[in-house]
Amino acid sequence: MARAKKRSKQKGPLRKWFMILFKTGLVFALLGAIALVVAILVVRSSLPGFEDLKSSPNGQMIRVLDVNGKELFSMGPSYGEWLDYEDIPQVMKDAMVAVEDRRYESHLGVDPIGIARSVHVRIQRGHWAQGGSTITQQLARNIFLNNSRTFARKGREMILALAMERKFSKEQMLELYLNKVYYGGGAYGIDAASRRFFAHSARNLDLAESAIIAGLVKAPSRYSPTADAKAAIGRAGVVLEVMQDAEAITAEQAANAKPAAVKLAPEPRQNSVRYFTDWALPQLDLLIDESVQPIEVWTTLDLDMQRAATSAIQSHVPGGSQGALVAVDRDGAVRAMVGGTDYVTSNYNRATQAVRQPGSAWKVFVYMAALEAGYRPNDTVTDEPITIGNWTPRNSGNRYAGDIDVRTAFAFSKNTVAAAIGNDIGTSPIANMARRFGISTPINTNPSMVLGTSDVRLLDMTRAFASISSKGIAVTPFGITKVVTMKGDLLYQNKFDGSRVLVDPWVTAGITDLMQTAVNTGTGRAAQIGRPVAGKTGTTSSNKDGWFLGFSSGLTTGVWMGRDDARPVSGLQGGRAPASAFAAFMKTAVAKRKVEKFDTELVLPEWQLEPDEEELFGEPEEGVFVDENGMPLETGGGIEYDMEGGEAANGPQLDQDWIDSVLGRDADPAPPSPDPRPDQEPIAPNRSEPTEDVPETANEG
Repeated sequence: MARAKKRSKQKGPLRKWFMILFKTGLVFALLGAIALVVAILVVRSSLPGFEDLKSSPNGQMIRVLDVNGKELFSMGPSYGEWLDYEDIPQVMKDAMVAVEDRRYESHLGVDPIGIARSVHVRIQRGHWAQGGSTITQQLARNIFLNNSRTFARKGREMILALAMERKFSKEQMLELYLNKVYYGGGAYGIDAASRRFFAHSARNLDLAESAIIAGLVKAPSRYSPTADAKAAIGRAGVVLEVMQDAEAITAEQAANAKPAAVKLAPEPRQNSVRYFTDWALPQLDLLIDESVQPIEVWTTLDLDMQRAATSAIQSHVPGGSQGALVAVDRDGAVRAMVGGTDYVTSNYNRATQAVRQPGSAWKVFVYMAALEAGYRPNDTVTDEPITIGNWTPRNSGNRYAGDIDVRTAFAFSKNTVAAAIGNDIGTSPIANMARRFGISTPINTNPSMVLGTSDVRLLDMTRAFASISSKGIAVTPFGITKVVTMKGDLLYQNKFDGSRVLVDPWVTAGITDLMQTAVNTGTGRAAQIGRPVAGKTGTTSSNKDGWFLGFSSGLTTGVWMGRDDARPVSGLQGGRAPASAFAAFMKTAVAKRKVEKFDTELVLPEWQLEPDEEELFGEPEEGVFVDENGMPLETGGGIEYDMEGGEAANGPQLDQDWIDSVLGRDADPAPPSPDPRPDQEPIAPNRSEPTEDVPETANEG
């Protein structure tokens, strides 16, 4: 009995202290629970609404496509189209829940079983190898927190998860999760991932594709199909096993799903395509106002043509030099653009940014101005030494052919003939012609300008030749056909304006006749492709620049080659490497197009057919008056003529205001009208060797 009393006395204080500690623990637990509830309620009240969370991606995703819908590349973080819960395929939802949070439907935001399992693995392996976060916790971390591995961050994550479970439904949180989580390759959300990896909307995901995407969340950089396709497929197999174990799919469905057979989207092109996109995409700011929704930009680029253009430049450019190529369709759509031999080493776009002397390629403007002033392809001109002021141009090798026709002079690029024509008609009409056809760089009107001494851009020159190909209708190069949202809403659609006529059709017919001869028998023979081609070579002094521009079957292509430092390139002439690159590209580019013959018949206006010169100055009601460039004048109530100078005292030119506004310049002052040329008897042309005459420039630098 005494011993029992003694043991009772000993246990009394222990029980007493235990009860004190127990009650204290209960109090602290109760206080902690109250604090947790208060924290959850406070956090819940501060959470944004569901619609606010839906519209909170940072940055606009821009998906750029070629003319056939092939993806060129994507810009910015890719968020894709937001899919409502009902629009997400069930297999995608089942795959994500099975692999990331099997007890998602039953827990309150935090999964004690998952946490216990994570701690057990941590003790076994000595490091954190398995996460215990629920889908709700991951969503809270992605939206509100960062990925730092600290207990403080984990605590905030749990409170946020519990608060979110109190504010949002399970369907809403799964919708947010699937549309916001990062899946690798720059893709946020399942729609962006589906488009990035499979090239179609997430609305159409099948089981195998869903397993691949669900497997990415654990380690996007490791399992991304663009980084390691084999690892992504292996991870998808694990997801299918987990789905089967969770009874989300049957064994038969798991066996029939073939992740290895899934067709992955091809990797976006990265090299020369970027020359084009760097030029085209900045135009978006002028075309649309949308800056939040993800958009698709449909461009004019044809990837097959782009590959052919890149190959043509890289294969033919002289060693140590650069090359550029632009191909423009009949409506102005740019089908290919190469701004250099390699975008990775140099992203400077020589097709749109570089300004270089065009050499004899400029003579298209000289001869168009001459045709408009009354010259005809069969007229006789004299190839002989000439001095204009203190300038004495010369032909290549100092060779002169004597009396030849205009067609031959152009085909063999005779410098002295071009100089004589410029002296005859004046250089201002030539500058005016170049302006009309889209040359936007400064143009000098010195006598030597007829040989291409004014700097130009390849894109501008190609635009001019495209307008000639279109029979004098203004062609404006463009790179974007339409812009749509991911939902299919049209934001912009390009429309071709074919109403602007730059010259009469007989002028372009005449210059096309001359250019076709240049390719068939003259300096551009290397540009022949087995179908009608019209074009012109250009070579500057000391072989610093080589050009070839021409068109066939509705496609106009310009090629430039040279060094960025403008040093001479041995053997570089427009009729060699540039013309060969043109031919190599065009053979592929127009292979599937219909062969088109050129309309080179000159249907001259009546004022040119009249034998009596005085017929040009009849009464206003008896005929059409023209300005110094041969352009019709709107007479209105009649115009006063200065009969001595042959100049109209007033009256606007056709479309001149539009031309000035497009080019952002003041109208060129009207030059004095040249005296009529004396008639010449035609003499059989003397066909000389097809060597291009290189222009002499006042300053070779």
